[in-house]
Amino acid sequence: MPGYLDNYGAGEEQRNRIVSRIGIAVVSLSIVGALGWYLFENHHQESVVKSFLTTLRSGDLQSAYRIWGCTPQKPCSSYNFTKFSGDWGPAGASKPEDTPDLAVLALTDSQSCNNGVLLTVDVNKNRTEKLWVDKNGDGISFAPYPICPHKSPWSIMIHRTVGRLRQPLLR
Repeated sequence: MPGYLDNYGAGEEQRNRIVSRIGIAVVSLSIVGALGWYLFENHHQESVVKSFLTTLRSGDLQSAYRIWGCTPQKPCSSYNFTKFSGDWGPAGASKPEDTPDLAVLALTDSQSCNNGVLLTVDVNKNRTEKLWVDKNGDGISFAPYPICPHKSPWSIMIHRTVGRLRQPLLR
């Protein structure tokens, strides 16, 4: 005759195994989700700058000026088309070392910063530009500062370590 407590705790091992597997799955999905969000957080602003660089490579400065956020009919007050073509055109640069090199022209870094995204573009082997794309609009401008202000040491560390995973996505 079986005793009253003979089967006590018989299903406990299976329940513990199920609970631990669910816990591991939740933690794994959280890590993968957070990493995916971090890698693709600035995807839209990066694609705006990529299309700007592609247009520059094709030599269509008028379209690149429109992507910048200005049009010939309504030019940017502080950055007219003449100045734009001097900075980004093949023969318009005042100094030959400032001329964009189509083989080097590429987006190299992206960092979310307050209400915009700070993007680093290699223009040629001697010139690197920091560009700013506002998160509320798609207009491009030169960055108001070289690095994001008011960043915590943790976010700087994450950008310098995990941010390296984003670099192949930028090319």
